[in-house]
Amino acid sequence: MDSNPKTTVLRIIESMSDDASLEDIMYELFFRQRIDLGLEELRQGLTVSQDDVKRSLPQWLQSVGH
Repeated sequence: MDSNPKTTVLRIIESMSDDASLEDIMYELFFRQRIDLGLEELRQGLTVSQDDVKRSLPQWLQSVGH
């Protein structure tokens, strides 16, 4: 989020429709937080290549019983 989380939250809420539920608001804030976290991880180089994911996927699927 921006440097001032309160301002960001207010801006997000104000952009939503007047009939948005508390659940809608919480989802939007959670979604924004996850996007910001992902962008920060990208900036820090904390990503996994698509090739690495393709190599790991069969083992992961087997570990979860698929």
